[in-house]
Amino acid sequence: MKDTLLALLRCPYCGTRLSLVENNALIRRGADIESGVLGCECCAFPIVAGIPVLIADDATRDAMYALEARRHDAALVGLLGLTGDRSDLFSSLIAGGAGTTYRAMLEVLSPDAEGTYFLYRFSDPTFLTAEALVRAVGRHDAAVTGPILDLCGGSGHLTRVLAGLRPADPQAPRTVIADLRFWKLWLATRFTAPDCSAVCCDADAPLPFMRDLFAMVVLADAFPYIWHKRLCADEMMGVARPDGVVVIPHLHSALGENFSAGDTLTPDAYRDLFTPYHPRLFSDSRLLKEILEHRVVDLSCDLSPAELGGEPALTLVAGRRSNLFCRRAVPDTLDVAGQLRVNPLYQVERRDGRSMLTLTFPTPEYEAEFGSCRCYLPDTLTVDADLAGAVDPATLGSRYPELRRRRVLIDVPPHYY
Repeated sequence: MKDTLLALLRCPYCGTRLSLVENNALIRRGADIESGVLGCECCAFPIVAGIPVLIADDATRDAMYALEARRHDAALVGLLGLTGDRSDLFSSLIAGGAGTTYRAMLEVLSPDAEGTYFLYRFSDPTFLTAEALVRAVGRHDAAVTGPILDLCGGSGHLTRVLAGLRPADPQAPRTVIADLRFWKLWLATRFTAPDCSAVCCDADAPLPFMRDLFAMVVLADAFPYIWHKRLCADEMMGVARPDGVVVIPHLHSALGENFSAGDTLTPDAYRDLFTPYHPRLFSDSRLLKEILEHRVVDLSCDLSPAELGGEPALTLVAGRRSNLFCRRAVPDTLDVAGQLRVNPLYQVERRDGRSMLTLTFPTPEYEAEFGSCRCYLPDTLTVDADLAGAVDPATLGSRYPELRRRRVLIDVPPHYY
C-alpha cells in the first residue's frame, strides 16, 4: 500500500479519514506500507501484505491482534482462509520463492469452479468484450486523466488491462482494485496486476473512498450478485467524478437465460439505478460480434429495454459527456507486456518442430458457460513452430496477429502458469 492511497480512503461506516496507528504492527518499506493498523473515529482495520482490509468482522480483528503480536504470517494465512493441509501447502509454495505460479497458488486458494474461471479468464467471451470496451472508453480524454476503480475486480485480470491504459505513477494510485475476498486481491497484487493498489471492502456497503475521485469506475460480471444494488449504484456514481464514466459489462438480465445468473434485474431496472449518470444499454452479443468482426466498439447504437427483449446479458455505460457515446476502434494490442503463451485451453502436441493444438475444456460446466469461445478459438490447428513455454512472436511470421486476435496465444503475466 502506497502512502498516497491513504489520503483517498474513508471509513465505510463513519465516513471519516483513516490514519496509521504507530504500534508494533506497522512495517514500512520506503513509501510502501507492508503491514499496520488503520484507525478512524469508530473502529480500526488491518493492513496485511500491503492490502488495507476495510471490513469489520472477526477475521479482521484476529488479523489485527496477530499483527500487533508481530505474527504477520498468521495474519496473512488467517485472512486467506487457510487451515490444515492447505495452509501447509501455501507455506511450501511461498518458500519456493519466485518460481511459484499463479496457477499453483490458485489451486490452493480456490480449488473449485471459481478457480477454474479465473485460470482461463484471459480468453473467455465476457473478458474479450470487457477488455475491448474499457480500452475504447479509456481513450476518452476524461478517463485518461484520472484514477480508475475496478470494483469487484477479482484476481486482477481486467485490472491489468486498466493499469495498462496509462503509465504507472509512483506518486499516486492510478488503478485501484477492490474486492470482498482478500485472497483474490493477494493474487492480483502478487501476480496479475502488481502495479495496482488493492483495497479489500464490501460492495454491499458504502465504498471506502473519497467522493468525486475516479475518472472511470468499472464493475465487470459481478453486479447481479450484489444484494444492495441501489446502494452500490449510488456509491459507484458517488465515487466517480462528475465528468467520469461508469462501465458495467455483462449484466445478467431477468428476461433471459443465464448460467449462474445471480439475483438479476430487468434492463429497465438496471438503467433506472444509474439515471443521474445518463446510462445507455448495449447488447452483449452485438458488442462481441462487432469486436470480433470489425474491431470496433459502437457506443452510438444503444438499445432500449424493449429492443433488448429477452437477451440474456447486456452492458451498461453511463456518463454525462455526450462525446463518450460514439463508434470507437478497438486498439490493436499485439505487443507483449508479460509473456506470450499458448492459451491453457489447448492441449499441445509437439512433433518435428510443429505444434498441434486441440481445444479442451476443463469441465463440462465451464464448456456450458463459456463454450461460445468457439466462435474465435478453433477446435484444432497446427502451427509451424515449437510453442512450448514462452513464445517468441518472431518465430510465427505472418500468423502472429491472427493467433493473438483469436486468443490462441495470450499475453499473460510472468509466472502465470
